Amino acid sequence: MSKPLLVIGNKNYSSWSLRAWLMLKHAGVDFDEMRIPLFVAGYKEKLFACSPAGKVPVYREGGLLVWDTLAIGEYLYEIYPSLWPAQREARARARSVSAEMHSGFVPLRTAMPMNVRARGRKVATSTALEADIARIKTIWRELREQYGAVGPWLFGPYSIADAMYAPVVFRFLTYGVGEPGAVDEYMQTVSRDPLVQAWVRAAESEQEVVAASEVGV
Repeated sequence: MSKPLLVIGNKNYSSWSLRAWLMLKHAGVDFDEMRIPLFVAGYKEKLFACSPAGKVPVYREGGLLVWDTLAIGEYLYEIYPSLWPAQREARARARSVSAEMHSGFVPLRTAMPMNVRARGRKVATSTALEADIARIKTIWRELREQYGAVGPWLFGPYSIADAMYAPVVFRFLTYGVGEPGAVDEYMQTVSRDPLVQAWVRAAESEQEVVAASEVGV
């Protein structure tokens, strides 16, 4: 039987690809990956050949096709239940903060695109951007205060919530956002994850440059 397949975009820029990739890796799934460089000639046709949504990530397992990062996460959870917290209330909260990341923080995503290779970038601030940053810091502080005694991740053990916020850590590192204490400690936890480090090495070896994501000075 062939391995499952994850279709992803550029590792340097594709935040949603990173999320699904981390979910699979932390679940211990043995899978192949297909990388489709984004925003180059013919990339949309390649995406639609893999998924009716024409976006990454896409997970294929035999005849099953699952697209959208949270849908992939929920499918994996049914097989690997450790991907969400074991306790029901914690699981509900983890789903809530993950859904908030999935549907929100548009000013942050717009002003601070993920760019794994970049450091020391500065971008213009705005009230909406500052509100997004403050909200994320609050989420991290509150969760680490509540669950820090049982592990280094947002809910103690690793969960889908950590995969959902991993690209934000890269954004904060790229654009110089931090805060002493729980925020910086959590960013270090993510950065030191061997799987994240493997993604970084792959991103640094890519040659494509997506101009729209090369922002800041």
